[in-house]
Amino acid sequence: MAAAAYEHLKLHITPEKFYVEACDDGADDVLTIDRVSTEVTLAAKKDVPPSAVTRPIFGILGTIHLVAGNYLVVITKKMKIGELFNHVIWKATDFDILSYKKTMLHLTDIQLQDNKTFLAMLNHVLSMDGFYFSTTYDLTHTLQRLSNTSPEFQEMSLLERADQRFVWNGHLLRELTAQPEVHRFALPVLHGFITMHSCSINGKYFDWILISRRSCFRAGVRYYVRGIDSEGHAANFVETEQIVHYNGNKSSFVQTRGSIPVFWSQRPNLKYKPLPQINKVANHMDGFQRHFDSQVIIYGKQVIINLVNHKGSEKPLEQTFATMVSSLGSGMIRYIAFDFHKECKNMRWDRLSILLNQVGEIQDELSYFLVDSAGKVVTNQEGVFRSNCMDCLDRTNVIQSLLARRSLQVQLQRLGVLHVGQKLEEQDEFEKMYKNAWADNANACAKQYAGTGALKTDFTRTGKRTHLGLIMDGWNSLLRYYKNNFSDGFRQDSIDLFLGNYSVDELEAHSPLSVPRDWKFLALPIIMVVAFSMCIICLLMAGDTWTETLAYVLFWGVASIGTFFIILYNGKDFVDAPRLVQKEKID
Repeated sequence: MAAAAYEHLKLHITPEKFYVEACDDGADDVLTIDRVSTEVTLAAKKDVPPSAVTRPIFGILGTIHLVAGNYLVVITKKMKIGELFNHVIWKATDFDILSYKKTMLHLTDIQLQDNKTFLAMLNHVLSMDGFYFSTTYDLTHTLQRLSNTSPEFQEMSLLERADQRFVWNGHLLRELTAQPEVHRFALPVLHGFITMHSCSINGKYFDWILISRRSCFRAGVRYYVRGIDSEGHAANFVETEQIVHYNGNKSSFVQTRGSIPVFWSQRPNLKYKPLPQINKVANHMDGFQRHFDSQVIIYGKQVIINLVNHKGSEKPLEQTFATMVSSLGSGMIRYIAFDFHKECKNMRWDRLSILLNQVGEIQDELSYFLVDSAGKVVTNQEGVFRSNCMDCLDRTNVIQSLLARRSLQVQLQRLGVLHVGQKLEEQDEFEKMYKNAWADNANACAKQYAGTGALKTDFTRTGKRTHLGLIMDGWNSLLRYYKNNFSDGFRQDSIDLFLGNYSVDELEAHSPLSVPRDWKFLALPIIMVVAFSMCIICLLMAGDTWTETLAYVLFWGVASIGTFFIILYNGKDFVDAPRLVQKEKID
């Protein structure tokens, strides 16, 4: 069993040092951080000064260097999600960022402002819902990966053995990682979604768990992170594992999602859907092969389900993806294109059965992972479905939930929970829980990547497409449009800072934050607010002919000026673009 991380901690603060005391039974270790030299050492409880200010904490997220110097990031609140094989799973719900420095007098006004902005970026990432951890269980690996390990691996600390793709505080933990003796204070934190439910069918009780692990490689927001990078990491890559635990038997079914793995971009420019651009000079096959080489090593066979449109702006991406798979010529990769919007137009979502029937035999071949109560592996999952649409969110989640249900049907029958001939769809209470859990998963993934809840969740929750669902999709689409154009630059910068893609150098002559926004960037939001205000005035003044006429004239005047500016200047000048990490060499 892995060396557990300390669960009960106290933080003692003095002007010279931070002391993190392990309060688990029998523990005497104290992690000491020198606030001047930044040295990290181990001490004993007797070394904590009585004068220290003490507070409880629930984990160390790590340390980060900003303009003012180093900061310690700790978890101050947590919420129990449930128990997985008797291991408690927690969600981190609040954090604190503590400066090593006792004063900011050494900073100039510009440095103070930059430091304040960087702190705001950190707080923005920490305010994103979906940080999970366990002090005793390795959340970063699937059941099948954990079953296929050596005794040496099982003795490693949680930090040493973690899958680095899913350790979101890996950059913050780099100083602790370098010192194995302090690993029990280092807590790998997952970002994504976890839900756990105790269920009953036919009087038989079992646990049903859904875990989505969001990769920290090529992470970011919707329009600023697309396709793959030179290492083959795909944007918005998420590994989703559905787990069943019944009478000691453990079963799981794993799927992945990720952006179309070629070099393409879709930069916001005020258009509702910016035109996707496929790089014309990049070596697509190199990145494509790197991506699938790693996927095959980790998961086995790859069954690609590409859900993008076969016409319009999405068509070139579908064609490029198909061409790349054909050119690679790997027997481990199979490509299935399904034009989701065409097949399901006019709310004919029953036609998704076409795809399920098409992949049914393939899914049976891939199977699922099952280990019995004695610890014997009964079946292994031989590969995964790798699904994607444009964002790998809405269409993708619908298909993943249907594939997961089909696998679960087989698993529960094999375990004896379902009788022969019984269908999960007939189990009303379980179905309600199942659909809502997958819809919640969709919302979590969508908020983390696109900034809003998912679309099409009415179908995921109810099995039907509704007019109310269409209205809610319209509202979320409007919110996405605003955030993608006017706030995602800050969101992208925040993620890049947190993950270490950008490192702060206080000696840097010109901070990227000191570059002022172009006046045109501020113009459009102001015009939009004024125009909206005039629209409200028009409604309030309705009935009074003169004032109504005047209000309309003012409204259309402002709207016309706004339109003039948009036409006169390129739309991208108004967009909130990232400033910390410049445009990639391959884009």
